[in-house]
Amino acid sequence: MNVSLSFVPVWTLILATGIFLYVLLDGFDLGVGILYGLEPDLASRNIVMNAIAPIWDGNETWLVLGGLALLAAFPLAFVIIVPALYFPILVMLLALAFRGVAFEFRFRDVEHKTFWDRGFNYGSAVAAFAQGVMLGAFIQGFRVEGRHFVGTSFDFLTPFSLLTGLALVFGYGLLGAGWLILKTEGEIQQRARRSARFCLLAVLAGIAGVSIWTPLMSGAIATRWFTWPGILLLSPVPVATAAVSVWIWRLLGRESQAGPFIGAVGLFVLSYTGIAISIWPMIVPHKYTLWEAASSPSTQGFLLVGTLFLLPVILVYTGWSYWVFRGKVRADIGYH
Repeated sequence: MNVSLSFVPVWTLILATGIFLYVLLDGFDLGVGILYGLEPDLASRNIVMNAIAPIWDGNETWLVLGGLALLAAFPLAFVIIVPALYFPILVMLLALAFRGVAFEFRFRDVEHKTFWDRGFNYGSAVAAFAQGVMLGAFIQGFRVEGRHFVGTSFDFLTPFSLLTGLALVFGYGLLGAGWLILKTEGEIQQRARRSARFCLLAVLAGIAGVSIWTPLMSGAIATRWFTWPGILLLSPVPVATAAVSVWIWRLLGRESQAGPFIGAVGLFVLSYTGIAISIWPMIVPHKYTLWEAASSPSTQGFLLVGTLFLLPVILVYTGWSYWVFRGKVRADIGYH
């Protein structure tokens, strides 16, 4: 048996964890940025900005880790996926960069604060939409011949990818609203609760659309979800999704502080699980499995040593930063 089989599951877990943590952690601060434009005055915007100020840039560590893990452990997938998604990746990176610049300059360039506020808002929305488009294009699959992408630069742009793009914008909005409910008080928190309800309905519409559209695009996915015994074994995923959605809706009408954010995280976990079930064990959908796209056993083993040392360090400093800046944020005393 090929030795690489012993490393592929580990690298799959590292890659899947890195991507999910990026989606979750950078997702909620992108969501805060998306909702930022709804704040009516400077004082409210300052509080919203301070709710993510201590941790927003560290969240993007997981984007770097995910990209490097894909390149190192699954190079065949990297050389197919990156050219296929070149434009949305470029748009995402430019939006993230401009968003970061806007974040810093709004505190220093007071005369143009409105411009930088809008830049932060629009940059967050564009980055989220680009990520959703990439997700949709990935689920659809790519035109591949041999070991190369042979499609055009705009193959990613389809009605399905536009749907997933919009769905992720509202999904991040739901996460961001949950974070603001957790971290703020008063009118800002109430606006976040109202935004969360709207985003939840939009997310559910997106989930329903993707769930119907995906099996129509792929017979293999339809067979996995809708034939016996798969329909029985996998039914807990949609049932749990419905239950969590009802739970979030009820919590939004109460005084729960952490519940809406935890529920939004649960909804993302279930959606992520559904996508993983649909495409497993493919890393280039409909073409290459994880094992077929993997690098050599010696390469995976060598890189695994450093990665297993680095991961705990990242987790510790990430967890410590969230612990230090726990609690509500207010205009008069910051965190308390």
